[in-house]
Amino acid sequence: MNNFIVPIDFSDASKNAARYAAHIANSVSDAHIILYNVFDALEYGSDSSPLGTDDEEDASRKAIVELALGSVQTELAAITSAKISLVAEENNRFLDTLEDYVKANNIQLIIMGITGATRLGQIFMGSNTLNIIKRGVAPVIIVPPDAHSTSAKNVMLLTDFQDIENTIPIGSVQAVLNLFKPRLHIVNVDHEHYVQVTEEYKAERAKLEAKLKDYNPEFYFIRLFDFLEATNQFVADNKIDLILTFPRKHSFLSNIFKTTSTTKLAYHSHVPIVAINS
Repeated sequence: MNNFIVPIDFSDASKNAARYAAHIANSVSDAHIILYNVFDALEYGSDSSPLGTDDEEDASRKAIVELALGSVQTELAAITSAKISLVAEENNRFLDTLEDYVKANNIQLIIMGITGATRLGQIFMGSNTLNIIKRGVAPVIIVPPDAHSTSAKNVMLLTDFQDIENTIPIGSVQAVLNLFKPRLHIVNVDHEHYVQVTEEYKAERAKLEAKLKDYNPEFYFIRLFDFLEATNQFVADNKIDLILTFPRKHSFLSNIFKTTSTTKLAYHSHVPIVAINS
């Protein structure tokens, strides 16, 4: 089964990510969506008894969370015929709990939203989304607040074509591509090569083409100083549904969020971004 886990905190962003998961699950065989919530564990007193509550209240808290998850499940059932499961766990360590669950349950994708409406550099960089990406337990799809994509038919792989054998986890890329069987666009945006591409670039392209030959990739080399403009224009022109990035290997994701112009790519994009670590 192809398991997609969607952490739900009942924010608009997390419910939007759940809707996106439901849409893309329609194109994946044996898709299984897991709506996942970690609610805070109770505090205990010196005598090891819960402070201000009892076992019945503890069970009641979980039941309330499961009821709320069920409401999201009902909404998704109108979008997809994929199996939808509900998981609520009590723990104060969200990232550790999520990581343990992902490792124990053969999760193919973690699908998460971006929250907040102010500067992404202040919100996203410290969020649970980025932190789970850093752990590299599974590919993470980052779903922007206004994502319009409802499929993954056209996928854009962004690369700098530098040492691709060590910067692109091919096995993980293939796993994502095998889920959706998309048209693959491999893109490099470079403002330095005004006259011609270098021999090094050609050699790296040949290596990548050989590794991904089964997916019939199309290659694009865009000479344009403004990365954001180039990427957004390519997304629009080629009806891109999903962008693949590789943050741990060459800090691409971190670089995206360093400047005001490039933060807009992730925060204002209508296209979800997949962060893949090996």
